Formats: sequence, structure tokens, C-alpha cells
Amino acid sequence: MTADAIASELEVSTRTVLRDIDALSTAGVPVYAERGRLGGFALLPGFRSEFPGLNHDEALALLAAVGSKNGDHALGLGSAVASALRKVMDALPDGHHDTARTSARRFLIEPEADLLSRRTATEQIPVAVMDSVRRAVLEGKKLRILYAPTGRDAQWRNVDPIGLVTVRGKGYLLATRNGEDRTYRLSRVEEAAVLTEPAQRPDNVRLDRMWNERSARFRNGDAQMTVSARIHPTRREELANTALTVTDEDLDGDGRLRITLTFQDERHAEWALWQLGKDAEVIAPPSLQDGLYRRALGIANHYRPRDQASANARTGEI
Repeated sequence: MTADAIASELEVSTRTVLRDIDALSTAGVPVYAERGRLGGFALLPGFRSEFPGLNHDEALALLAAVGSKNGDHALGLGSAVASALRKVMDALPDGHHDTARTSARRFLIEPEADLLSRRTATEQIPVAVMDSVRRAVLEGKKLRILYAPTGRDAQWRNVDPIGLVTVRGKGYLLATRNGEDRTYRLSRVEEAAVLTEPAQRPDNVRLDRMWNERSARFRNGDAQMTVSARIHPTRREELANTALTVTDEDLDGDGRLRITLTFQDERHAEWALWQLGKDAEVIAPPSLQDGLYRRALGIANHYRPRDQASANARTGEI
């Protein structure tokens, strides 16, 4: 490929191309010139760049880390991670190629289900939403999101994005709104748009420390409710995904799962347990049992048969 053709492709000057080719050659990259009418610059056939100093364990760590799909999926980076891994593998020294691949097969990180066949719920985040959120975080722009908190209608709000966190396959946006700390579950963002106004946020941030501080405040809220319940094991992930924490769980003799969870408040707990219907039995607290009873009684009264004939027809009696 001629220097002029390379310059046109990269939209730089021919002088820049010649200077860079000289620098590559000095660095040990086997670039050579072919003279003649069809000549130009080419790489030595079979050449492959290597990561200097990348040993077997480091190569294995890269491959094993990608075995966990939760993080890249939660942040919408699945295809980028796969592409990056291919490039890393192509650039590994010959001595580590096959060995690293074979060794990585001996590790399984975060499989789809545990030993009780309880599947790990995978959040579905629209690509357009994830692209906008990620771009706002990286470019430092304000973000407008249509967000639906648990049990409430979605509302638009403008936020200052700080960073993205992924935990057990769930993605979160750490942000501020009107100067106050806010944490948003990415799966509950229905729409997102990057604004032109710069985000008001610190230049330097320790996301790990910020996450731990927000997590502690979240767990210690005054209105939170701890619930003990017995549920059908197949509904475990559905309920756990709506709770703040799951602190204890064990199988009863009848196959039901006894579980302890923390919810944001009593309304949140009542909504979450109601979704499970007869697949959940609240053991404590009594106030939540009363709330579910009142809710069920209200539904029953709403659909109360108008006469005995209607009641018999519904129950199959004559």
C-alpha cells in the first residue's frame, strides 16, 4: 500500500505516514518497502504483535474474567468485550496461545443457575438506553431519563451522572439530582437522552467508596422493613430482584424456601409479596400480613357475586 493511499485512508499527510512508518520500524515492527509501480509499504507476512511481559497467568486471568458475562451484559458491553478478547488472543505470544485457552476451560464463573437450579435473572436493558447512559457518564453530560421506581409510574428526571456499577448482573447508575445523591437501577430506565449541558460532578471519584457509602445508607434507612416469608423456590429470583437485601434462606422440609428479605418500606414489601400470590406466605411481620389481607379482601369484595346463582356458577355448584 503506497504512502499516499495510507495517508488518504487515515486522513493525514504523506509526511505523517512516512514519519510513523519510520517510528514503527525503529520500534521493531517489520515494515518494509516494495519498490516499483505497484510497490508500497507492507508488513512482514505472518507478523503478529505481542503484549510484552504478558505471562501465562495474566493471559489466563483475561480469559477467565470474560467467562463471567454479567458485568459486560449489565453495562451493554458484550460485543465490545468479545471483540477485545479476540484481539488479545491474536496478540498473545505463541507459547501462551493454546495453553491459556485450554486452561480457561477449567474455570466457570457465574453460571446461569446454582446447584438448586435457581437461575440468575438477567436484566434486559434497551441498547439505546444503555448507549445514552454510558455516553453521558463518559462525556460528563447531564442525562434525562424516564425512570420507573418499584410500584410507581415512570417519570422524567434530569440527573448528573457520576459512574456505572454492576453487581451480580445488575447495573446501576450513580448520579446526583439537584445536588442530592441518587442511585438508579438501569433496568428501570425506560428512555434516556444525553443533554448538552455539562454534568455537575467531581473531577476525581472513587466509585468503590461511593458505592459502599450509598449501600450503607440504603440498608440503614428508617422506613425499611425486614420480612420473613416462605415461597415457592421458582419465584425466588423474582422476589429477590425487588428486595434491597436477602440475608438468609433455607429450604423447608416441604420444599418451600424460607427466606428473609429487606424492603425499602412497608408499601414496597406489600407490593413485592402480592406479586407472588399463593406462592408466598408471609411469616412476619404481622403488619404486612394484615396489609396483604386487606388488599385481598378488597379484591374479593370488588368481585363479590351479585346473587347466589352467580356464586354457584363461579364455583361449579348447582
